[in-house]
Amino acid sequence: MQQALNKKWWFTPFILLLIVILLHVLALWPWFIENVYSAYVYPPIAYLLRLLTGWLPFSTGDALYALVAIWLIVKIILFFRYKPSWKKFGMALRNLAVKGLGAYIFFLLLWALNYYRYGIGYKMHLFPDRYSTEDLKTVTAQIREQLNASRKRIDSLHIRYGDDKTIFKEAADLYDAAKATYPYLSYPNHSVKKMLAGDIGSYGGFLGYYNPFTGEAQVNAKAPVFVLPFIACHEIGHQLGFASESEASFAGFLAVRSGNLPAFNYSAYFDMFLYANGELYSRDSIAARENVKLLDTLVKKDINTYRQYLYAYRNPLEPLLTKLYGNYLKAHNQPKGIESYDEIVAWLIAYYKKYGRL
Repeated sequence: MQQALNKKWWFTPFILLLIVILLHVLALWPWFIENVYSAYVYPPIAYLLRLLTGWLPFSTGDALYALVAIWLIVKIILFFRYKPSWKKFGMALRNLAVKGLGAYIFFLLLWALNYYRYGIGYKMHLFPDRYSTEDLKTVTAQIREQLNASRKRIDSLHIRYGDDKTIFKEAADLYDAAKATYPYLSYPNHSVKKMLAGDIGSYGGFLGYYNPFTGEAQVNAKAPVFVLPFIACHEIGHQLGFASESEASFAGFLAVRSGNLPAFNYSAYFDMFLYANGELYSRDSIAARENVKLLDTLVKKDINTYRQYLYAYRNPLEPLLTKLYGNYLKAHNQPKGIESYDEIVAWLIAYYKKYGRL
């Protein structure tokens, strides 16, 4: 009897760990991930999840994570309330490991295997490579001009941003327009929602996230309204299976370019400029400062507003959370960690070299 109990103690965690290992071994074949999982397995999974949760008027992903946090707190309280022992502690760790491994397996199967695909470059025959400082200067100047022009257009046409639901719908419509040129950006059954805990997200440094367990793209509506359109486009990119941060941004950029919505154009080029000019600053600070001087006055005002937002939510835990998220990205095929977001610059330069425009 005792032998059977001992076997039961380790058997389930062992099987789950073996499944995790096998899935990571499978991830060593990006061709299979791209042409089988990302092409035929993931799309119906994502569609079904959006079908199940998309009709609800609130973020079920946020609610799910809140319930998990409450469950964990209750379990800890109950553990210490009823005569804790080392044996109970060991069983609690074992049960937590089983649940954690099970959740991680679902995480991989429901979405995260997309981290190991060839990605959008494979689809477009576009492969970003190392670029020179001159290439960076050229593209950053192009982005700056587009940024200034789109900001002036917003002002001249007296365009006002809609509420978050309007922004999310317009983001989805842009992807619907983009699929005519880029079929892999087809986005059926839309599901973009506002984060319920926007303040918590802001304190953690998150402008949005994709929930692989519910299929929802989450946007932090606490951020300045002019950055929300591109955040929504970025998160939809994740929904479509582009797990890499830079590829999700590039997918969003392609969607924005497929339409003619000034607010989205401005939001996209605003984001692209911050990354490109930030990279240029590390190589040629004089040229980067000159770019800032040449920005439209209203753009400078928006940059200041965005910085004030980031400053308002600074806290001692944010660097730790950023480091943890960076390590998470490194563990999932993004070796640059949090700097993976910056790799959008390489995509833009490759796109510019191929098509001669941005």
